[in-house]
Amino acid sequence: MADHIFTGSGVAIVTPMNNDGSVNYDEYGKLIDFQIENGIDAIIACGTTGESATMSGEEHCKVIEYTVKKVDGRVPVIAGAGSNDTAFAAELSVEAEKLGADAILSVTPYYNKTSQSGLIRHYNYIADKVNTPIILYNVPSRTGCNIRPETYAELCKHPNIKATKEANGDLSALVRTMALCGDNLDVYSGEDAQAFAITAMGGLGVISVFANVLPKESHELVQKALDGDFKGSFDMQKKYIALMDALFSDVNPIPVKAAMNLLGYNCGPCRLPLAPMTDSGLAALTDCMKSYGLI
Repeated sequence: MADHIFTGSGVAIVTPMNNDGSVNYDEYGKLIDFQIENGIDAIIACGTTGESATMSGEEHCKVIEYTVKKVDGRVPVIAGAGSNDTAFAAELSVEAEKLGADAILSVTPYYNKTSQSGLIRHYNYIADKVNTPIILYNVPSRTGCNIRPETYAELCKHPNIKATKEANGDLSALVRTMALCGDNLDVYSGEDAQAFAITAMGGLGVISVFANVLPKESHELVQKALDGDFKGSFDMQKKYIALMDALFSDVNPIPVKAAMNLLGYNCGPCRLPLAPMTDSGLAALTDCMKSYGLI
């Protein structure tokens, strides 16, 4: 594949909220600048970490529009535009394209889930509606739906399906996927803890939660692997694994928003049904961040 959406570390950016639950766009703009100034390679807006599940369609589009305008071409903007409703996912993807997103991140259907043949029909339907490249998002721990290697092999035949964010935790299945798809499907790690491993296997990087807190370090970890410095990359993976784990010590994005608040950003609370961290959980996260000299 000659053209890649991005290489390196893309941040699955949090969406700051005011106390009334509305989006805090002033703070969101500060987060975008912080990411770009510290070497992030792409901004992923309205993903899981951005709390897209509790956004209306109108609000979803407004956040994408703001992101595109604020980034202003400095790095690629990838818009989360998935749904368990194929028609709505296609509609949202078309709107994201109109708003100027460089790519679309499309999660597998959830709750109603689907079969493997349903996945092929779902994604081909969406891909037929847009010209913007699509990154599939496979995260069965959240959706209950897993894209099998053979299904990837069918999906990557569509010219608009360019990549996958793989977060099924099964590296053996990923090897089979890469063997079947070859250069027709780019791969990004969807788990910070596997950023080194998947990049070393031939992936192009990571779509990261950890990068919200340490964008420079997330970029460097992946770039070392891309440059063939596997020891250096793995050393960084080991160094930061405790922090990566702490950022998933509760349901994402509860811990990472708490971490950003601890860093001095006004990211506010998560929307219900996501509840604040327990006192003990917040204390453990605080201690972890202190151990890295972050606070």
